[in-house]
Amino acid sequence: MHPPLYIPPQMRCRRISTLCPIAWFLHKSQVNNPGFGAFVMRSALIWGCVLFAGCAAIEPQPAPVGPIGDSFFLSGRVSVKYGAEAVSGRISWQHDPASDDLLISTPLGQGVARIVRRDAMVSLTTSDQKVYQASDVESLTEQALGWRLPLAGLPDWVRGRAAAGAPAQTRADASPRLAELRQLGWLVEFLDFNGPDGLPSRLRLSREDVEIRLVIDEWRGAP
Repeated sequence: MHPPLYIPPQMRCRRISTLCPIAWFLHKSQVNNPGFGAFVMRSALIWGCVLFAGCAAIEPQPAPVGPIGDSFFLSGRVSVKYGAEAVSGRISWQHDPASDDLLISTPLGQGVARIVRRDAMVSLTTSDQKVYQASDVESLTEQALGWRLPLAGLPDWVRGRAAAGAPAQTRADASPRLAELRQLGWLVEFLDFNGPDGLPSRLRLSREDVEIRLVIDEWRGAP
C-alpha cells in the first residue's frame, strides 16, 4: 500500500475551504436530480484537479545552483619559489569584478599579507602593519613580498580560462580541457580538476625565476 499523501497545513486549509461547499452542493444535487448530480460530479472533479494544481504551483521551489561566475570565494594552499627563496602558506580570496580581498597566511593561520583592490587602486598590508599602495599588483607584491602575484589574470586562470582582452596561447588535453596557457608573460599549467567538468583544483604559474603552486580546497559562488 502507498503511504498516505502528505498535504502541507497551508494547502489543507485551502482545500477544505474550497471543497466543503462543493461537497454540500453535490449531496443536494444527488438527492433532487440524480442525472444532474452526476454531471455536476464530473465537473467538480475537473475543477478540483485545476484548483489542486493551482495550489501546488505556488509552492516555493529551491533556487537552481549554477556554476562559479564572475564573483566567487576560494580558499586553499599556496607555495612560492622565487630566486633562492621559498615560502608556503594558505590563501583566502574573495573576488568580484570591482574588488578583491586576498589574505595570505602561514600554515598556522598567522597573516602574512592582505591585498585589497578597489577598482584600479591596490593596497597591501604586511604582518607588521606596513601598508603599500599602487595600481600595479605585480610590482606591488614584488616590492613588499619579493615575488610577483599576477592578480590581473588570476581570476580567469583559476576558473580554467584565458583572461579577456589579452593575447593568449593555449593547449588543451585529450578531454579536451585547458592544459596550459601563456598570457601576460606567465605560463599557467592546469595540473588537476574537480572531476571531468569541474573547476581547476591545482595550478602552477611560472615566470622567469618565480614559480607559484596553488591548490584550491574550496570553491563558493556568490550568493
